[in-house]
Amino acid sequence: MNPHHLYINAFNLLPQIGPRRMARLLKFFGDPAEAWRAPGSALLGAGLEEHIVVQILEHRGQIDPENEYEKLLRQKIQPIILDEDSYPPLLREIPDPPAILYIRGELRPRDQNGIAIVGSRKFTPYGKQVAFDLARDLTRAGLTINSGLALGIDAIAHHSALEHAGRTIAVLASGVDGIYPANNRMLAEKIIAGQGAVISELPLGTPPLKHHFPTRNRIIAGLSLGTVVVEAAVESGALITASHALEQNRQVFAVPGSIYSPSSAGPNNLIKMGAKPVMAANDVLEELNLNELVAETLKEEVLGDNDEEQKILSSLSRQPRHFDEIAKLTGLPSPTIAAQLTIMEMKGKIRNLGANQYVKAR
Repeated sequence: MNPHHLYINAFNLLPQIGPRRMARLLKFFGDPAEAWRAPGSALLGAGLEEHIVVQILEHRGQIDPENEYEKLLRQKIQPIILDEDSYPPLLREIPDPPAILYIRGELRPRDQNGIAIVGSRKFTPYGKQVAFDLARDLTRAGLTINSGLALGIDAIAHHSALEHAGRTIAVLASGVDGIYPANNRMLAEKIIAGQGAVISELPLGTPPLKHHFPTRNRIIAGLSLGTVVVEAAVESGALITASHALEQNRQVFAVPGSIYSPSSAGPNNLIKMGAKPVMAANDVLEELNLNELVAETLKEEVLGDNDEEQKILSSLSRQPRHFDEIAKLTGLPSPTIAAQLTIMEMKGKIRNLGANQYVKAR
């Protein structure tokens, strides 16, 4: 155990202490234990404001650093602090990096090759397909998929990484002991079980308050070589992540969409402002100079196991196609198509986007 964990975690329990004030304390005292025990005059000398010092002195007596650290151990939560080798190196480079991260699951060195995929909670069939396919192909190329575990595009990207045996990191706007949204608890547990990590800079018991989401988004961008915005309305939180990426001197990518779709207004505006348009995973890999990974995204054509499967596959593409149109193109009876689609989805050959819309899986 790193003894600094106890006191940096304790300071993190004080809402008045964020990354900037923590950095001042560490620069002045060197040892967080010394800072924790320091009198008010020394805290003022470290550059903290008087009203902040008053609140620290008032509340720190209610916190037992060892007991609080024991809570982390009991829940198998791993803390990582800024000066440790295991701290994500890309995140360390951003302005005001988190002084401490709470990890459920595992961060690995390969996660340094990470890409953020973010977007709206309200997605279209087009957005669902693009998010899934991009995450799949970038996963196959060896990249880790970073996102925010939100409903919609975030969850689709996480699911795709898991389905294709890749790694994915979910960054929360709450403590890691309380998964939000609750609908994604099973998804979070799958990530934790061995294919990534669920992380937060917020201490245990912190609820997902509105102002936590923008600061959470800076971590998603900070962990990543670049950020891909799939679908987002003009005021979407996904655009905040893109803004953080720009501030961090990271690449911003956007998936173009219909000029008539509100869901594509955000990405289309990003492209107007200079974001790299993304039509496929290779656009991301080439822009990030990861050309050696491009070949990994190329896969052999999917073939049917019988004549009916082949007819259905021939009628499908990367564009969503309605059941009725498949029936018209193949000439097969509807019950046969329904049965074959179910079997082909189980084989991973096609995907059901909902509303009777289907696409080739790869």
